[in-house]
Amino acid sequence: MDIQWYPGHMTKAKRQMTEDVKLVDLVIELLDARVPFSSRNPDIDTLAKNKARIIILNKSDLADEAQNRAWKDHFEKTGIHVLMADARKANTFRALSSIVTEACREKIERDARKGIKNRPIRAMVVGIPNVGKSTFINSYAGKAVAKTGNTPGVTKGRQWIRLGKNLELLDTPGILWPKFEDQTVGEHLALIGSVNDNILDIAELSVVLIAFLKEYYPGVLNDRYELDETKERAEILYDIGVRRGCLVRGSGISYEKAAKALLDDFRSGKLGRITLERP
Repeated sequence: MDIQWYPGHMTKAKRQMTEDVKLVDLVIELLDARVPFSSRNPDIDTLAKNKARIIILNKSDLADEAQNRAWKDHFEKTGIHVLMADARKANTFRALSSIVTEACREKIERDARKGIKNRPIRAMVVGIPNVGKSTFINSYAGKAVAKTGNTPGVTKGRQWIRLGKNLELLDTPGILWPKFEDQTVGEHLALIGSVNDNILDIAELSVVLIAFLKEYYPGVLNDRYELDETKERAEILYDIGVRRGCLVRGSGISYEKAAKALLDDFRSGKLGRITLERP
């Protein structure tokens, strides 16, 4: 598959972020814990140069626990503060305030030397589409202050959100980058739902997932669907379709419906905690 998706509003959003980053002290980047490499927009490193940095490994409850720890260690070795989180649970972010203070210690001490006290830290929240930025902001704020949705592209423009006396967040639209140099990146983003399903061949995408699960998480497909994992990938997809009732008139199944059932089970965590990438 040649997966590319870069809606026009993302070009404008990137230009706006280039200007907005000059206004902030801190960049909080949300990554999907199931694909920490693929969900990192390479443009963010350039945009956030010389800024304090925090990475939130979001949806970590859906990801492999051992790989969560491995990725946390990986990013911390680069000097970036890391928090593992499930953005739907407010108590996930109780530790974030202390991490923000630690990440911005130099800025706070610099202000103190100038006699400036309690000036709010201004932070930009960034991440690819559908990674959970708005859900994170609402959970952290304890109320609905940012629009949310299960499809990419809900946040169209920027909005400043005041959280108490000490922190102001700038929510930004999710942005991808114009071309995926490695198609594995495109496949991984499509698998987690950060690329619009309507432009994908989801049957082909599901076969990619089946191949990965057979190699790295043997037994998962059998546990969920009670099928023979030694079969070819297309045969496994057929068997999933039979088990999930994706039948069509005559003989056979709807491969598209079977693929959708498999992808829905993966994205919702019904297949178990799975990480598609290793550091």
